[in-house]
Amino acid sequence: MGGGIAGEPVSGGILTASVALCTYNGGSYITEQVLSILDQVRKPLEIILSDDGSRDNTIELAFKALRSRPLVDVPLKVIDGSHAGVTGNFARAMGAASGDLVVLCDQDDIWHTDRLQTAIPSFERRPELLLQHSDARIVDESGLPCGAGLFRALSVTAEERKAINDGHAFDVYIRRNLATGATVIVRQSLLSAALPFPGEWIHDEWLALIAASVGEVEILENELIDYRQHDLNVIGVEEPTLLRRARKLFVSRGDRYERLAARSRILHARLIALGSVNPEIVQSAAGKARFEAERARYPRSRAMRIAPVFREFLAGSYGTYSSQRSLDVLRDVVQPA
Repeated sequence: MGGGIAGEPVSGGILTASVALCTYNGGSYITEQVLSILDQVRKPLEIILSDDGSRDNTIELAFKALRSRPLVDVPLKVIDGSHAGVTGNFARAMGAASGDLVVLCDQDDIWHTDRLQTAIPSFERRPELLLQHSDARIVDESGLPCGAGLFRALSVTAEERKAINDGHAFDVYIRRNLATGATVIVRQSLLSAALPFPGEWIHDEWLALIAASVGEVEILENELIDYRQHDLNVIGVEEPTLLRRARKLFVSRGDRYERLAARSRILHARLIALGSVNPEIVQSAAGKARFEAERARYPRSRAMRIAPVFREFLAGSYGTYSSQRSLDVLRDVVQPA
């Protein structure tokens, strides 16, 4: 469905990959992560380590890990920056990458040795492929498996996976983000459309939506990294159990819907500014922006919300644009203001 950003002109070429590794006080885990990158069967071109003002020995440990693999010719380039936050730090790292592909990397995960070997060939076969993300094995603070994969924890359905790989990724991502940044690889050419990242968006969901708007996206079933969950995660994952979903029904609306509306307006504006996006996708983004603006205007009174919520339900807006569909209908009626 996308169009507008070309990949490499000819498929079948050998592509290079830069690792965009973002760190902040990551001394507890950075050694394992850097070693797992250096131990890849298919080596990356470089590691761009963008540090967000760490107060520990993260950078020193990264270089120590590099020195422990003297036969591996992968340079480690450090950007020692000020505090930019997660999204700003990834923008900084990705902007400094020189490879044909940019592989996003969190400081506390562990790559399986075949991550790059498994992931990169799709980009070499498909010049229009702009973004790929995969499943991951969820592990605890000590690196022990938690018994679930990332897709299972996110309740990724077979229908959603098929839609993404069949060229309808935007229809999936406009409802909810499934592309966890630690599993994402992007083609360098995507950055001209995706940067700068809006402050209202997290980098991974923004990249996925822009890639789905202007090119092709792939989702891999392979668990290619160990995705570590611990108390210091800035962004983690929680399995959407029935109990967690039920609790959200009684969490105050706050300014959540105003933020969703603002994000949707920003996305729609960016797609218009790109100028060559499929009109159906632009129209879908406009529909999302209208729907979220309508939700933001719902009355504070629960009783008075019933009519506008029901209108949006009958119009199909919840099925097309909301993350939980029918459950969001109930949530929008019963949530306290």
